[in-house]
Amino acid sequence: MPTTRSLPYPLGVTLVEGGANVAVYSESATEVFFCAFDGETETRTALPDRTGYVSHGFVPDVVVGTRYGLRVDGPWDPAAGLRHNVHKLLLDPHALAISGDYSWDQRLFGHDMTEPTERDDTDSASAMPRCVVVDRAFDWGDDVAPRVPLEETIVYETHVKGFTKRLPGVPEELQGTYAGLAHPRAIQHLVDLGITSVELLPIHQFVQDNTLLDKGLSNYWGYNTVGFFAPHGAYSSAGDSGAQVAEFKTLVKALHAAGLEVILDVVYNHTAEGNHMGPTLSFKGLDNPAYYRLVDEQKDAYFDTTGTGNSLNTAHPAALGLIMDSLRYWVEEMHVDGFRFDLATTLTRQGAEVGLRSAFLDLTLQDPVLAPVKLIAEPWDTAGYQVGEFPAEWSEWNGKFRDDVREFWGGVDSQLSTTSQRILGSPDVYQPDRRSPLCSVNFVTAHDGFTLADLTAYNSKHNDANGEDNNDGESDNKSFNGGAEGPTEDEAVNQRRLRQRKNLLATLLLSTGVPMLLGGDEIGRTQGGNNNAYCQDNEISWFDWKNVDVDLLEFTQLLIRLRREQPALRPKWYRYAPAEGVVDAVVLARSDGAPFADEDWDNPDARTIAFVFEHEGADAFALLLNSAENGVEFQVPKAPHGEWELAASSDPDQQVAGEVTTLIVRDASFTLLRSPAAA
Repeated sequence: MPTTRSLPYPLGVTLVEGGANVAVYSESATEVFFCAFDGETETRTALPDRTGYVSHGFVPDVVVGTRYGLRVDGPWDPAAGLRHNVHKLLLDPHALAISGDYSWDQRLFGHDMTEPTERDDTDSASAMPRCVVVDRAFDWGDDVAPRVPLEETIVYETHVKGFTKRLPGVPEELQGTYAGLAHPRAIQHLVDLGITSVELLPIHQFVQDNTLLDKGLSNYWGYNTVGFFAPHGAYSSAGDSGAQVAEFKTLVKALHAAGLEVILDVVYNHTAEGNHMGPTLSFKGLDNPAYYRLVDEQKDAYFDTTGTGNSLNTAHPAALGLIMDSLRYWVEEMHVDGFRFDLATTLTRQGAEVGLRSAFLDLTLQDPVLAPVKLIAEPWDTAGYQVGEFPAEWSEWNGKFRDDVREFWGGVDSQLSTTSQRILGSPDVYQPDRRSPLCSVNFVTAHDGFTLADLTAYNSKHNDANGEDNNDGESDNKSFNGGAEGPTEDEAVNQRRLRQRKNLLATLLLSTGVPMLLGGDEIGRTQGGNNNAYCQDNEISWFDWKNVDVDLLEFTQLLIRLRREQPALRPKWYRYAPAEGVVDAVVLARSDGAPFADEDWDNPDARTIAFVFEHEGADAFALLLNSAENGVEFQVPKAPHGEWELAASSDPDQQVAGEVTTLIVRDASFTLLRSPAAA
């Protein structure tokens, strides 16, 4: 006989014999309803039991495939932060799949759009998607998490749809989907490239906002989450009726079988519901003050450090518990290997200030499920910049690496000192707190900004297609483009641009820390100068596989192969030589071979530097960098082992033969020399 006894945990819908246990958190609700749908016919079941602030109950006849939503009755009092409206169908925060679209009109809004303090009683069910009960069983077979050590990790940031939408060899019906990314053709590119970890732009269920839809655009990047447990249905080749869950698991299994990790870019800092003028889709109607940070003296307003209208209230157990439940679900049931936390600084705010020993950080650090996986912070939000301040167990997007390396190769004065710090793993940032250089996730480009090809071809943004008169996106005026804006037939300019692309890639892939490569940079992907393509779900953003820069691809593969094969190029720590008993050592020298004096670092015109990297018993390398506008003769350091040989260079004419004591490195170029260890 099925039991009708219900439990307050786990939250959400849990299938049991004869139906489901349903549990929903709300401190202020007077009544909570589970609403099952057969087509447009709605059957409401009140949850009769209450434990603490959790309403729960047994609902009969709920099965895999049941479509449902929630309704919550309670006070409508925006001045007190309360926005309950039983007329609005709500998404279950713990739903494992979400199906359908939104109709952007008054029905979606809990308030009257002309009088924001007044409740709107229009029923929203006909305008809302449905949650879907899914089959959680999956045959993982012999799936094993790769668990790549940080010192061996090379991250590849990419987009599920954009990577495969035009990829030859992937069947058309699979292009742009989880199944497309799991296709052998897609995986082969990643394996041949040599990266270890695929970081996916947001795949949690997100909302297409009406302002973009009205312009004929869409939210391509996906930083507009509404379902923290649900894979985004539009990326599923099988549709959004629940099969997206198994399809995503199949993707993870396929990447693991190829030795590749899966890291998710997760957006727990805000939701798609916006501010007081935004729609009521889930959390607002469930328990607004529990899930969102409200302004202390004005609780009808939202405290926003994300630039989206709201911030999750990680000082409250409900919001914090939701995040932790979600993280554990993606590790335990979806087998992902790590997370990159968008605007992670917001998650550390328990009041107005950042708390780097906050409840959120404390919970992640003590959770045994999260202990083995990678935790990567974007260590800033709109109100604070926290690079170097997250706990030692975390890694961080190192924005200082991006900025300083770009400025060095862009010819900005007085960059030698900071650039050398970045190449050595940013010890100025991490060593004062005894943090490892592996806390630094190094990058020169990311989804937000120019691609590598565009960084070296444009001095200014070209975002007209976004419909904001080119006012959106960051300005970026580094001088990489060789004096011409955009595509050119000037071969000298194109060669200089190619050298700069190789310079930036080499600096990224030969620096201490964890390198992150923007997907498509290895093939010369362009967005036509658009440095804010968040709304361009089209050829602007999709990878152009018909115009691959084969030379750049082979160069990137070479550098990654060197990094993975040569321990001197991927140390946990560098120690300045000479030092007895040092495993990983580095020597820095001026181009004339002399050691640097204090005044050399302050020289605004300094544009050259040489590094020698050694690992006990392994090949040694000399990295010669010249960002000057003229060729420079380097006094080549003495080879630690066999004679120097050419390993890589951005100068296609660079040659090294026999015993070399001097070497000219041409303008805006690098050369990497290799001294083979004795056999």
